Amino acid sequence: MTYSRSDRAGAARSGAHMNPRPPLGILIRPEYGGEESAIGELTRLAFASNPRSTHNEHSIVQALRSANALTVSLVAEQTKRIVGHIAFSPVRISDRSPGWYGLGPVAVTPPLQGQGIGRALIEHGLQQLRGLGAQGCVVFGNPGLYNRFGFARHPGLYLAGVPQEFFLALPFGAKSAEGELTYHAAFSAAG
Repeated sequence: MTYSRSDRAGAARSGAHMNPRPPLGILIRPEYGGEESAIGELTRLAFASNPRSTHNEHSIVQALRSANALTVSLVAEQTKRIVGHIAFSPVRISDRSPGWYGLGPVAVTPPLQGQGIGRALIEHGLQQLRGLGAQGCVVFGNPGLYNRFGFARHPGLYLAGVPQEFFLALPFGAKSAEGELTYHAAFSAAG
């Protein structure tokens, strides 16, 4: 089944999930043991020229892995080469809502950015979280990008010390969590 742009926008707003399809020639699969170095290098390169990056994203992924806090870790593979990666990890919310996760970092090799690989990683990851019974997902990022997946501002849910217009949530049920959110300590990892 194919979706038009308006179908995707409507599905994203409603929170409905679609059958995620990676771009042609791309396989989305779980991270395998032994791929840590390739994922780290890919992540470092993906953020190297990003002016908003703190350039520690590769360290965050490694710290999450070391702490056994990668709930979902997917790679995009093209001709047996890792060209993308996404991480989802548990978050804490002051109202003690269980089952919430943070999206990120998500990285795509620079020559392939803008070709749908990141979208496919996000859609597959959100689908996996739903399958695990998660209650919702949060992201700190560009609303123009993440709104298309159903993420939106939820004023009762906040992340201290950041511009709130970039802190977005996607509840998987009818009710959102409320309170202050805390990411895993790995997000303080130095580059």
